[in-house]
Amino acid sequence: QVQLVESGGGLVQPGGSLRLSCTASGYTLDYYTIGWFRQAPGKQREGVSCISGSGDTYYADSVKGRFTISRDNAKNTVYLQMNSLKPEDAAVYYCATGRFSYCSSGSRFGSWGQGTQVTVSS
Repeated sequence: QVQLVESGGGLVQPGGSLRLSCTASGYTLDYYTIGWFRQAPGKQREGVSCISGSGDTYYADSVKGRFTISRDNAKNTVYLQMNSLKPEDAAVYYCATGRFSYCSSGSRFGSWGQGTQVTVSS
């Protein structure tokens, strides 16, 4: 199975930006659908964004226009650029491999990374 490592989280003020990275170790991401998910305390896991091996993208309505997903196959990395961050964006963000049709929930996704904490607070 692919091993994924998330990085790039941190503390930002509302309106700030972060760029998350999801890097595969031991295997290429070229043909995988990669999803970004988040989970905050007391909340259900939410599919934030996905990108397929062919470049199709998915965004949750709550992040459309603010977040951008991209991939760099040469670096074996998928990025999530997060702009105009809101307090409600605070969560642990995970990346995983799976099926594009299930991006909203994370069902049928595996190879979950360890997560990276995003905190949005003044």
